[in-house]
Amino acid sequence: MIDEGYVKYQCHWIDKPKVTLAEIAELNQWRDKLYQLNFIGQYDNGIGFGNISIRDEQPEYFIISGTQTGGIPHLTEKHYTKVTEFDWEKNLVTCVGSIQASSEALTHAALYVANPEIKAVIHIHRLSLWEALINKVPTTNINCAYGTPEMAQEIMRLCQEDITNKLKIIVMSGHKEGIITFGKDLTEAGNLLLDFAEKVRKISLI
Repeated sequence: MIDEGYVKYQCHWIDKPKVTLAEIAELNQWRDKLYQLNFIGQYDNGIGFGNISIRDEQPEYFIISGTQTGGIPHLTEKHYTKVTEFDWEKNLVTCVGSIQASSEALTHAALYVANPEIKAVIHIHRLSLWEALINKVPTTNINCAYGTPEMAQEIMRLCQEDITNKLKIIVMSGHKEGIITFGKDLTEAGNLLLDFAEKVRKISLI
């Protein structure tokens, strides 16, 4: 069952404006593009999928799209929040903004902790790409569910492998259709995703 969009962590949400339009300008450019390509969106049953984040000026913080925003065509500053604290053992996320953080907040946090050079993370859904890449690029354990401390720990484990840091892509085996790319900025993370998608598209046409 696809249950993307449901928050599994405990959320300490400080409901007050925190994110500015200037801070999300580039985020929204990429988010709009990914939405138009249906890498981020909403299933017929109303459940949204996909999220995007950047590391904040304070390195221990990051800005991420909010929960259940996948089906919204264009986001504003009210649809992003700033994660200021997280605790995997307690399965706890603290965020400040007009919306709670995405269900994948702990996964994004794991990447930022694992590698200080990572400044942007993109999580999308695309079945054809997922099927083509699973177990061919770094892939999480099938028993790790999305949005859980176990997934965060699995991401941390994969980030210790040279191949993960080289390819900058992770397939989420236990989260059907889920794929993560990351990079030193949104351009790197986004273009890498588009490059993989184009290679798979060309192969499917042969």
